[in-house]
Amino acid sequence: MNRLGATGGLAAAAAAGAGYWRFMSPYSQSLGPFPYRGRTDSKVVALTFDDGPNDPFTSQIADFLGEHEIRATFFQVGRAILSQPLVTRRLAADGHVIGNHGFTHEFSNYLTRRTLAEDVRKAQAALATVGLRPALYRPPWLLRVPALGPVLREHRLRAVSGEFCHPLEVFQPRPALIAGRVLAKVRPGSIVIFHDGYDGRPGDRSSTVAAVKIVVRQLVRDGYRFATVSELLGRPAYL
Repeated sequence: MNRLGATGGLAAAAAAGAGYWRFMSPYSQSLGPFPYRGRTDSKVVALTFDDGPNDPFTSQIADFLGEHEIRATFFQVGRAILSQPLVTRRLAADGHVIGNHGFTHEFSNYLTRRTLAEDVRKAQAALATVGLRPALYRPPWLLRVPALGPVLREHRLRAVSGEFCHPLEVFQPRPALIAGRVLAKVRPGSIVIFHDGYDGRPGDRSSTVAAVKIVVRQLVRDGYRFATVSELLGRPAYL
């Protein structure tokens, strides 16, 4: 490769990196407030779960959290809620917070204002069928586009970020690998993102279930307590 080609390749890589940071990084605030942790020095952590409901794994997580009297936040996909409404109802009855995670979890639907607005609306409608009107929204893949802010304001929703438990969780590596990554970076105010579902579809999440147990037990030993995202950020959970 000549020098010009190498320079062009580096420029393209830099542009891609900048685009990822702006539109998909858990930490970028360039398109509006996107809290990824709570402002606290206390040893408190918010456990969050995306892409469900997806039984039996969602209920396995709920059973374990219930044994430890821990309330978490579940950002759920509308089409999955319509498939497993009793699971969502059970989570809400147990005191967990339910948030909007879109209706389809299909990437193309989040790229234009029209399809994004329809996806958010349909997800809120699906949540309404189980008696919920969430005030919190987490975009699939943490994707933010310029239209997201106006669309969320129309629905009185607030965007929430977090930190992924492990970059390869989708492939379900060994539980110890997932847990080790979480424990290495958790700190007061952390919002940890696990996935109890797979893009709003059924999928094996047994490694995630086991990793959650490891993380919780170790954090308890380390003196941490747990809160919902709404408690940690001081925001209402529902409209």
